[in-house]
Amino acid sequence: MAHRDHLIRARHLAVIDGQSSPLTFANGNDTVLISSLGFLHYANVSVGTPSMSFLVALDTGSDLFWLPCDCKKDSCINGLKSSSSGKEIKLNIYSPNTSSTSTKVSCNSTFCEQRQCSSANSNCPYEVVYLSSNTSSMGVLVEDVLHLVTDDDQTKVVNAQITFGCGQIQTGTFLSGAAPNGLFGLGMEDISVPSILARNGLASNSFSMCFGDDGTGKINFGNNGSSDQRETPFSVRQSHPTYNISITRITVGTNASELEFSAIFDSGTSFTLLGDPAYTFISESFNSQVQEKRHSPDSEIPFEYCYELSANQNNYTIPDMNLTMKGGDRYFLNDPTAVVQTPNGGYLYCLALLKSEDINIIGQNFMVGYHLVFDREKMVLGWKNSNCYNDENSNIPTPSHSPAVSPALAVNPDFKQSSGNTSPIPVGNHSPKWKSFTCTLTILLISYLAIV
Repeated sequence: MAHRDHLIRARHLAVIDGQSSPLTFANGNDTVLISSLGFLHYANVSVGTPSMSFLVALDTGSDLFWLPCDCKKDSCINGLKSSSSGKEIKLNIYSPNTSSTSTKVSCNSTFCEQRQCSSANSNCPYEVVYLSSNTSSMGVLVEDVLHLVTDDDQTKVVNAQITFGCGQIQTGTFLSGAAPNGLFGLGMEDISVPSILARNGLASNSFSMCFGDDGTGKINFGNNGSSDQRETPFSVRQSHPTYNISITRITVGTNASELEFSAIFDSGTSFTLLGDPAYTFISESFNSQVQEKRHSPDSEIPFEYCYELSANQNNYTIPDMNLTMKGGDRYFLNDPTAVVQTPNGGYLYCLALLKSEDINIIGQNFMVGYHLVFDREKMVLGWKNSNCYNDENSNIPTPSHSPAVSPALAVNPDFKQSSGNTSPIPVGNHSPKWKSFTCTLTILLISYLAIV
């Protein structure tokens, strides 16, 4: 009922402001973090006529929406094995030939660069190469219907004609865990779905996502946020625009530094990557203010700063951490740590931050606990504390003192809930193994080569 009241209020405000209702996927606005698929957030989208459903990763670091389609041999994932039953879960594969509303995009389309076209009327090929090692998607561009609904109490059907990739060949991490059933690019270029919806007048040129500390979330298109959200402007590069923001100050507990640098806000990167001097300042400041013994460096662990937990320990204390964004608003890190299980059954908690040599990325793990608004009209990033279910009555404090354990980990229901900045320790045998965290090092889905 509270959620319904919130939707009605949002609809009334939208009418007052002259805006259309926000849109979301026909299968619902829910998203979910799936640890076994690269620690990315996924949504269930439906495309074509008759409609087919696909579980796609949400990526603000790239532009093209693509689906596995008319796949070449060994170039797509056809199914996933259930960890509980061992049975294979079949994944849909798109084909333009089976959808009555599908058309192929020709080389004379405005979306197509004609360097690889034999003629103006031939099919437009695409190839998107990602920063992850040997990771790419290639095929041809197609048009078809993306099934959406208004995200309000009326639930009006909206069928949007969009351009996306018929991904005939996938390589790299797309074949080893990340985005096995498609990638939903949410970037700034004209070919992204938010851009198409805005250009066709179906939604305002903005979208929002929420990442809850329980691994669930929300997404909708045309959401412009609220008047009480905090904001920072995007610093857009003309050559390849991304959701780039500027950070002017870092605070870790009692330590603060007037560091200025830019970073890409990217939901397609699992864990945050920062270069020096920011990485070293955060890591060393964090290390100097925690109580547990630091774990010896281990090549099997992607994180450099990890700490040992005793057998009976059910919480740990970390310093408050926040970033001051350009404009002066502070962005608190609600979930800067990750708990992992060692091969001998023990536990470590790690500062879930990776060192980068050439690019700064605010990854999905630093977005937890916020309703995030990517407002491409005002060119600002907005954020507001949220539990993703009832923004009006969210009980998440500012700053948050309870960094959440990954939802892939089973949490002891009897853990001690302290009032300080503590985090519960998972129990049981559901924790991700080292391999799970190691593979996330490759989940950097920022594309550096667009349609060619």
